[in-house]
Amino acid sequence: MSGIRRTPSRWGRSGGKRAVRAPAHSVPPEEMSVMSRLLSDLGVELPVLAAPMAGGGSSSELVVAAAHAGSMGFVAAGYKSAALLAEQMRTVREQDALLGVNVFAPNPVPVSVDAYSRYARTVQAEADRYGLSLSDSPPKEDDDDWAAKIDLLVGSPVPWVSFTFGIPDSTVVRALRRVGTTVLQSVTTAEEARLAAETGADALIVQGPAAGGHSATLTPDRPLVPVSLPDLVAHVRSQVSLPLVAAGGVGTPADVAAALHAGAEATMVGTLLLRTDESGASAPHQRALADPAFDTTVLTRAFTGRPARGLRNRFTERYEASAPSGYPAVHHLTAPLRRAAAAAGDQQLMHLWAGTAYRRAAREPAARTLRRLTEAL
Repeated sequence: MSGIRRTPSRWGRSGGKRAVRAPAHSVPPEEMSVMSRLLSDLGVELPVLAAPMAGGGSSSELVVAAAHAGSMGFVAAGYKSAALLAEQMRTVREQDALLGVNVFAPNPVPVSVDAYSRYARTVQAEADRYGLSLSDSPPKEDDDDWAAKIDLLVGSPVPWVSFTFGIPDSTVVRALRRVGTTVLQSVTTAEEARLAAETGADALIVQGPAAGGHSATLTPDRPLVPVSLPDLVAHVRSQVSLPLVAAGGVGTPADVAAALHAGAEATMVGTLLLRTDESGASAPHQRALADPAFDTTVLTRAFTGRPARGLRNRFTERYEASAPSGYPAVHHLTAPLRRAAAAAGDQQLMHLWAGTAYRRAAREPAARTLRRLTEAL
């Protein structure tokens, strides 16, 4: 992307606030969009951000690499305690890197004890090979250390906080905005976008159904509507005036250009970064992304009880039909099996999260991936 100049940030590259200075660009401030100002005020040069990937994909190294490339990465707070989140935030800040944080907002999908028990018995045959018993305990429902994470982010602010799975209460949004944090909400439909706007979000992450990993849908018990990312962005843009970040299935410079042309002012990629040098994805996961044997992705709730897109394997084939809706209970049920399978390199029993553009993921530095995606701009 030619003509890019680094702009000063009131947060500094480490995420700590400093005095605001006029952005070093040639566009008059009154002609800049809200999102353009949000990016330029932080010194973000590339309109391609690094998506948060809970469970290990978003390593500290990946977040740092994105920041140093002129982009921005998100520490994924999902499945971490507040203490572990604080530690990763500290690690990134020590590398003088700008960071955002993504948080799973509580939106539980309760599962009946009977449905849970039936599914535990169904998948027990897979767990037997690793000496695991999946049916020894009742369903585990939790809120992913929600309150402690919000307290941390209010007490140790970062430039951006995004929410996924649910829309936080307006009091949470106001508390974050009071400490200078920009609040982003992940949405998958125009209706969700309107709800997020009413709650006070500053910007939206519009996620299409081609995205890898969990869908951000607020109604995980309903089927996702097939729609292209540019069409979804255009529809959301027609309904709300908030700035938009487009995510889901972005694999080429043309995809980035199409999303921006449709009304987004930045894009976000995750799957394309899973094979980069700084990725935290497991070795079996990274190999699967390049293995011709894994020839398609599927939406499945077999692993977590919530729709997520990943490479089709034996587990998705055998258990999707019998998997109940139930998050986070089903996630906790299968987690020991998935950990054991990953340790053994058993790709047929792992959750191999991947978006539809997974074949574009390359073995290269993350900075090269992010910059390459801006070539059509």
